[in-house]
Amino acid sequence: MVQDAFGFTVTVTEEGCRLDRYLCDHLPACSRTFAAHLIRNGHVSVNHRPAKPSTRLHWGDLISGTIPAPAPLRLLPEPIPLDILYEDRHIIAVNKPLVVHPAPGHFQGTLVNALLHHCPDLQPIGGEIRPGIVHRLDKDTSGVLLAAKHRDALERLAVQFRQREVTKVYLALVRGVFDADRGRIEWPIGRHPTARKKMSIQSRRPRAAVTTWRVRRRFHGASLLEVNLETGRTHQIRVHCAAMGHPVLGDAVYGNPVRDRQVAGMPVERQMLHAWRLSLVHPAKAATMVFQASLPADLQALVDALEAGGVR
Repeated sequence: MVQDAFGFTVTVTEEGCRLDRYLCDHLPACSRTFAAHLIRNGHVSVNHRPAKPSTRLHWGDLISGTIPAPAPLRLLPEPIPLDILYEDRHIIAVNKPLVVHPAPGHFQGTLVNALLHHCPDLQPIGGEIRPGIVHRLDKDTSGVLLAAKHRDALERLAVQFRQREVTKVYLALVRGVFDADRGRIEWPIGRHPTARKKMSIQSRRPRAAVTTWRVRRRFHGASLLEVNLETGRTHQIRVHCAAMGHPVLGDAVYGNPVRDRQVAGMPVERQMLHAWRLSLVHPAKAATMVFQASLPADLQALVDALEAGGVR
């Protein structure tokens, strides 16, 4: 039994895109891993022929395929407390804990386990019974996370994210003090040319990335920024801040974790980045919704310690 079928035609501006990346951009809430799974298991074709995840596409190519019926549930629901910001029968917005998706070493105690317990009537999404998490936050980034409870809500929300109709505002505690009060960064981002797990503005195949920022507070040696994402590239804020010479405090990939191990007498055990506010149109009510998450305890404590040391 097949859950869904799809078909797309590659446009001239999409020529050269990898097939797995193309599917991520065109299928609702499709991860790179799930796209590659579909392709490798023969569920996707290019011009009616089998392809590989790395296949480069050409203008006019026909991409067609099917999403198989949901696989049996592999994750167990767990009665884990949730910090719920909003909930109805279509969506749920939560203040995300630091472990969200199951990964090696994290098969239990995740947000997914908690949502499966809290929402027992979840409908099949993405090839298995799972909460339809609409957008992703880096593992160590806290803040607002939105999940759809059924496929129609997921598809409507995914269109908004894809068409950049969603307002995403973050708070970032970064190293150094800015002279300017606000700015705009338009440096394209892509895979790092040598370190494949990193992103970079020096990529051989970058994609447009736009970040705006303003300084909320200046401390001695650090600044609290309000950051608005106009695009949604992987690690975008962290890459752009590091490229400006102001890496996010505690960022083990793009910053200096040894130097940041302790700041203002406080331990820093993760990147100090928080998804503060998310604004979009409700998928069923056609009303604008704004979800906001207060600072987590560790980030608030570090801000307080920096303030005690003096504000500039």
